[in-house]
Order: sequence, then C-alpha cells, then structure tokens
Amino acid sequence: MIFKILQNSIGASVFLLVFTAAAYAADVAGVASAVNANAANDAAPPIASASVSAEAAATVATITAAPTPLPPGTHATASIIAPLAEIQTGVIVPQLVNDADLWERIRRGFVMNELDMPQVTNQEQFYAQKQDYIKRFVARGSRYLYYIVEELERRNLPTEIALLPIIESAFNPQAASIAKASGMWQFIPSTGVSFGLKQDWHADHRRDVMLSTNAALDYLQKLYGMFNSWELAFAAYNCGEGCVGRAIQANLKRGLPIDFASLNLPNETRSYVPKLIAVKNIVLSPASYGVELTAVDNKPYFSKVTAPDKIDIKLAAKLAEMAEDEFSALNPAFNRPVAISGTGYFLVPTENAALFSSNLQLYQSLNGPMVSWQTVTARKGEGVDAVARRYGMTGSYLRATGGPFAERKGKFAKPATFMVPMAAQAKVMTAMLEKKAALKIAQGSAAIAVHATAAQGGVAVATAVNLMPAAYVASAETRTPQVPKTLGTAPVSDFAPDTLSAAAHHAANTDVLNPTAKLTLIAASNAPAVVKANILVVPNKSAVVAQKSVIKPELYVVRSGDTLYAIATKFNVAVANLLLWNRLKPRSILAVGFRLKVSA
Repeated sequence: MIFKILQNSIGASVFLLVFTAAAYAADVAGVASAVNANAANDAAPPIASASVSAEAAATVATITAAPTPLPPGTHATASIIAPLAEIQTGVIVPQLVNDADLWERIRRGFVMNELDMPQVTNQEQFYAQKQDYIKRFVARGSRYLYYIVEELERRNLPTEIALLPIIESAFNPQAASIAKASGMWQFIPSTGVSFGLKQDWHADHRRDVMLSTNAALDYLQKLYGMFNSWELAFAAYNCGEGCVGRAIQANLKRGLPIDFASLNLPNETRSYVPKLIAVKNIVLSPASYGVELTAVDNKPYFSKVTAPDKIDIKLAAKLAEMAEDEFSALNPAFNRPVAISGTGYFLVPTENAALFSSNLQLYQSLNGPMVSWQTVTARKGEGVDAVARRYGMTGSYLRATGGPFAERKGKFAKPATFMVPMAAQAKVMTAMLEKKAALKIAQGSAAIAVHATAAQGGVAVATAVNLMPAAYVASAETRTPQVPKTLGTAPVSDFAPDTLSAAAHHAANTDVLNPTAKLTLIAASNAPAVVKANILVVPNKSAVVAQKSVIKPELYVVRSGDTLYAIATKFNVAVANLLLWNRLKPRSILAVGFRLKVSA
C-alpha cells in the first residue's frame, strides 16, 4: 500500500476525530497464553541481509514514486494522542499535558496509519499483560530515547521508529540473536558493514549507541525511499528488501493489492509490523490498556567526552565516577576489557561529563597507567586451565574474559588470541587512583561542605568548612547583605543536598573562603545555585513564588484544518479537558465556526 497521510474531511470544512479507546479499554484478563514466542523474551529477532536482488530492484522501480515528505504530526493519528492517553472506559479524566515527559514528544510525531489486522490486537493484549517487561525496556530505553528522537526530528522522520528497538532488542544494546544480529537495532554483520558499522576484534560498532542509531535511520530512510510505505519499510527491515520486493511482484502479477496486510510475507514479518503498531497504540494510551508507562525525561541523558586512545574500561568508569555496568550500557561496543576507541569519544551521563574530563586530566598528570591488560596468544594443544594459571587466572575467568575458544578436551583446538591482566600495572593503577583522590581533595574539588547553623533576620545562614590545606586559604570578608523581603524564608532542610553540594563546589572554585567565613543563603525559586561575594543563592523547593497569571481566551472559533489535538496544544490544555468542557464525545465532528471552550 502506497503510504498516505490519512486526513478525513467532510465537505472540506470538518474533520473527523477517530477514536478507539472503548475497544482498547476492554478487559484483557482472558487473553490466550499462546502468543508469539519472540515477543515472550527480550531476545531480538534477526534482520535479513541488506542485499538487493536485481529482480527486487526492478519490482520496486515499477511500483514506487518519489517518497512523500512526512513532517511529524501531520497524520490524523496525532489528533487522538491526548484523548487516547487520558480517557479510560469512557470516563474523561482532566489532565495536563506534560511536556517534560519525552513520551508526549514521541506521540506528537506519530504519522503511520492504523493497521486493521488481528495480529495487532493479539500483540496489544500480550504487552498489556507484561508490565514488568514494559518497565524493563523503558528503564533501558530512557538512556537512549532522547538521542533517537532528536535524530528523528532532525531528519523529519516519524517517531514510530523510536519504538523499533523495543521490538528488536527491548533497548538492550548488547542483544545478540542466533542469526548473528547484534545491538539495539539488531544489524546482521553484512548489513552493518553496508552502513559503515565497523566490526573487529576490539569493538563492534553495531552495538555503539550513536553509530548504530544513525545507521538504522539511514537504512530505514533507504527502505522508505524504495517502497514509499512505512509498513513495507519496516517489513523490509525485518526480512530484507528482496523479500518484500518479491512479494509485491507476486501480487502485481495476480492483480492483488500490494499493501502490507495483503502481501504473502514470512510469518515472523507478518507479526513484526503489528508488534510495532501495538506498542505504538499502547504508548498512545497506556491507561486504556491498564499499563503504567514510566515518564522519560525530555532532556539529554548522555554527553560525548573525549576518550584516550586506550584505557581500561574499569578505569574509565572510575574516572567517570560510574558503576562499570552503567558505563558499559552507554559504551557497549567494546569486546575486550580495554577500550580502544576508534571513535575518539565515550558517552557518559550529562552530569558526569565535566567530572570525567577533570578526573582524566588529573590522573594523566600523575602519569598513571591507562591499561592493565596485555594481548597474548595460546598455541594449539595447550590446556586452557594451564594457560590461565600462567597469567594468574582460573580457566573459567579466562573463558569469560577472552572466550569462547575452540576447545577439544580442555585444550585449545587452534591458536587463540586474548587479553590477560598485568598484575603489576593493575597495582600501580590502584595506587594512582588513590593518589588522584587525595590530590583532588587537596586542590579543593571538594573544598567546602555547607551545613546549617542558624537562621536570622529571615535569612538562612550556613558555615563554610574549608577542607583545603592552609597554604591555599586566603581571607574572605563575611558579609550579611540586606535580603529583599519578597524572597521570604525557608529552613535550610528545604534545600536539596545535591544543590548545596553543587553550590559548595562552585564556591570552592570561584571564591576562596576563610575557614570561619559565613555564606548567606538566599532562597529563590527556579534559580540556579550561584555564589558571589559569599552570597549563595540556591533554589528553594518549598518557596511559593507568585507568577503573573495568564488569561486564556474562553472561546475559540474552529477553523478549517483544526483538530482537537492542535487546539489543545495551542492553548496548552489536554484534549480530555476540551471534550469535558464542551460536552463532546471522542467521535464528535468539529465544524468550522463552532465556538469551542478552551478554559474551564
């Protein structure tokens, strides 16, 4: 089916709001337990080879035209985003649009048609019963979704694509399939090479978060350009463009339709696209399925930092002050204990980026070793356990870190290359890390700790306890400026510890304080923590700041082309509220000239 943006119009003056919440809100308690086996696990289905046969290419050329641009939000589905998310079993629940939640941004970018296939309903019912599974993939995906959505919007692609890793890998960048597909987007080796994803002994860029995402979007854009249909593009992503091309050609010869539902495709592929549509429908309206969809922050989770040419992964994690598994979740491409960065960067949580760079610089200034592993080769016929003991390891540890090996009766069946630890270098590395930590304190990175001592004159007062050596201390005048009464007061306990810590760190690097100096804390709502002349202005979570009230127009006259969702977005209200205030039903038709209440 040639892709089209569904736009229902009546007499060119009204638009139909399509809504199916009642069907989605049906009880799913009696769902059959026999569902698609691939969906039952976090494991990823394989992707077919990217090779295109001449036959498939000829078929595609005869049935496709230039792809239609797809600006996010133009599909009629966009008009039902808010009501689907807010209406349960016919009861309208007033809610506010939460722009801080990335899911809202994703919903606004949906453009695909509904897919009328029983497999969609089956998959909706399956996922609706897997709340724990949903929580797992949301927790993993929260690291990567913001970057994916940014790239989709930059390329003007539909945000349904952001949900594809749920189907492929449940957002597990280390996922591997029996078809040798790997990574969050599940590229097989040949397709990965075709899209520039290097795979060697040290690293596999099919698992690299940014590189694999960009390659997947390149591939999907190519597929959409071939088939001019996102359903067929996703089908080809699963079984290959040659597979889809041959199915189209067969239907053309028989005079049959060539939309996704009409094609004779492999069973896995016929389930693949309905899975994606089912997940999309649940994201549109989680409450309608009894699903709790955890919010995802609509802000960058990670940042790029410059990486050394070679460094132990464990050391890199320590310098980023992260758990090793969390570091590996953002940098999953490395095959060995040593990261040999062909990209020149690591990904770390945004709040750890400056920390990693400063810690790395300090560690390097001590001439600490960057690597505590070496590459060795075992000969054919040598015992695995004997080789492991030679380097101070057990056989099981060697197999875990360097394997799997081709073995025969516990011996190497052929020469094998792997990495083993260097105990002396590891010992020096540990000592240098301890020295770095001591030097960091001495240099004042943790120069002051702020704690409450009193509250006077409506101002919270704290003492700065200086942790720097006396040689680094200069006197600082204690100042108690007049505080505007409009700021009010609040106990220091209202200030978040991390805010005080950040402010203390800032003070240590901008104003050198006497050990007995006092900082004046001014509570200000929505203000960053700053220090100037010993005045520390920090956010006060309990402060109530009067804001200028915004008067919204009470009535809005519907114009040609308007949808409830567009109107709700314009006035920053929820679609459910518009329905409630105007006594409309989800299937109500908006007529041009209709006066719509847009405030309570």
